[in-house]
Amino acid sequence: MSVQVVAAKMAEVELKDVPSKEVTPESPLTPKTDDKGIVENESNAVVTSSTTPTTEPTVKAGDPSPGFLTPNPIKMPQASAMKRIDPQQNGGEAFVNRDGTVAEAPRLKKIQFADQKQEFNKRPTKIGRRSLSRSISQSSTDSYSSAASYTDSSDDETSPRDKQQKNSKGNGDFCIKNIKQADFGRREIEIAEQEMPALMALRKRAQGEKPLAGAKVVGCTHITAQTAVLMETLSALGAQCRWAACNIYSTQNEVAAALAEGGFSVFAWKGESEDDFWWCIDRCVNLEGWQPNMILDDGGDLTHWIYKKYPNMFKKIKGIVEESVTGVHRLYQLSKAGKLCVPAMNVNDSVTKQKFDNLYCCRESILDGLKRTTDVMFGGKQVVVCGYGEVGKGCCAALKAMGSIVYVTEIDPISHCPIMDGFRLVKLNEVIRQVDIVITCTGNKNVVVREYLDRMKNGCIVCNMGHSNTEIDVASLRTPELTWERVRSQVDHVIWPDGKRIVLLAEGRLLNLSCSTVPTFVLSITATTQALALIELYNAPEGRYKQDVYLLPKKMDEYVASLHLPTFDAHLTELSDEQAKYLGLNKNGPFKPNYYRLRTSSDQFNTT
Repeated sequence: MSVQVVAAKMAEVELKDVPSKEVTPESPLTPKTDDKGIVENESNAVVTSSTTPTTEPTVKAGDPSPGFLTPNPIKMPQASAMKRIDPQQNGGEAFVNRDGTVAEAPRLKKIQFADQKQEFNKRPTKIGRRSLSRSISQSSTDSYSSAASYTDSSDDETSPRDKQQKNSKGNGDFCIKNIKQADFGRREIEIAEQEMPALMALRKRAQGEKPLAGAKVVGCTHITAQTAVLMETLSALGAQCRWAACNIYSTQNEVAAALAEGGFSVFAWKGESEDDFWWCIDRCVNLEGWQPNMILDDGGDLTHWIYKKYPNMFKKIKGIVEESVTGVHRLYQLSKAGKLCVPAMNVNDSVTKQKFDNLYCCRESILDGLKRTTDVMFGGKQVVVCGYGEVGKGCCAALKAMGSIVYVTEIDPISHCPIMDGFRLVKLNEVIRQVDIVITCTGNKNVVVREYLDRMKNGCIVCNMGHSNTEIDVASLRTPELTWERVRSQVDHVIWPDGKRIVLLAEGRLLNLSCSTVPTFVLSITATTQALALIELYNAPEGRYKQDVYLLPKKMDEYVASLHLPTFDAHLTELSDEQAKYLGLNKNGPFKPNYYRLRTSSDQFNTT
């Protein structure tokens, strides 16, 4: 085989026929593999000349060091060696020596990890979810072994209302997703107990006295591991409990199963329909031979349902405990209209709950919810937070710390002005076209209406951190011209005819409890406050509380806070007698007057 070269511009070099080892041309895409798994690439080359001769072979990225490549370590003079490249063979190279002969470049050897490839190919292509978790690690198998039925059950799509389930004791007074998840849920509850020191301390101190003996509590809250600790505490204090979920997406199915296995009448599962939601509440309330005498509500739906369907029950109900902005607002409306039949305790505006559940909790959970659903990077993003109450403050602080540019909408000109915290106060219509994320946390209705949704930029994320799903006008998006596309759990793309889309999270419902979790320690404070409020209303002598809405007494509020101090190894300073007299306080508290509060729910309904 011979090769001829045209004379170079700098110097004409006549090349002689060079005998060489004959090689069958092969494409680099079909490498030749020897028995050892080594791939050798060989290619024909067309000799070309270069106006700038190289002194050393060109080393490709990822190849071994030059010392392993050069067969002759002697450095060649400039212009005496010219590189030839065949562009159709991915850079196969040869070099012209000083005597005019052409030498082939050394063949590059690349490692083919054949063993790994073969082992990978041997893996089954179809494996069940539980088998996959087993292949990952034994510990993950141990964690999920008790819940195997819910990962690969064939009847997952069957409505729980169509199932007949019983626990190990033969009791079937519940309606949940799958009773077989109970062991897994029990472990979740045990973990939660470790982070709820105040509630566990209350259970230990009061279970001997049974302050709720005879109480029949009907509840409508988020059914999570933390709520389960509350329910079991109420039971330990003597109460009977029946429970439904206040949110169709926040129920932890395995926890509901554990509660049902433990004898609690629970009616809830994740992903309920609207009809299922009201059906579950009705099943809690409407039981022959059982009538509630206490209500624990979160959002006011349970209170509303009893008031609408079973008003005569209020004759035996001693009180209502409500923890959300929305629910408290409903109670104030009933009170103002003279329709509130029983005393109600507003625990939402207790100082400890406001600080921890609303401010500190949302400061952590807003980022968790957004990350889990959208994988968004916060740095540089423009975000508008609607409402600057305690929830809004927490959201703004977290987003600012992550490098977001934060705008705030608010109606209150004095008490909670975000300007002093470094945020720009705007109207929503001023920034709606440019922001990347819209977060509502007002407790109001129609904060983000269709007009704003139409003007949002492509890819804008829309979510709600308030309790109610009325803040974002989701109903206006269910029209024929808009397309809904489910991307992942709790994440929908709503697509306009021109191709623009927004990312709607949890269909406008509460983001953190629908799409992620909240810190257990925070819920310890809320749950302890709820338990004390139930004890107070249930045991209060007749006449102490009238048919109105009350704040939790400051003495109890401070007691809740004090129960959590040992967790941090924190120690309070005690007043001397002289100091207490000077301030006009009792040495043991309360240290704040009853009218002291961070912000009332009646003031908290912000708009844009």
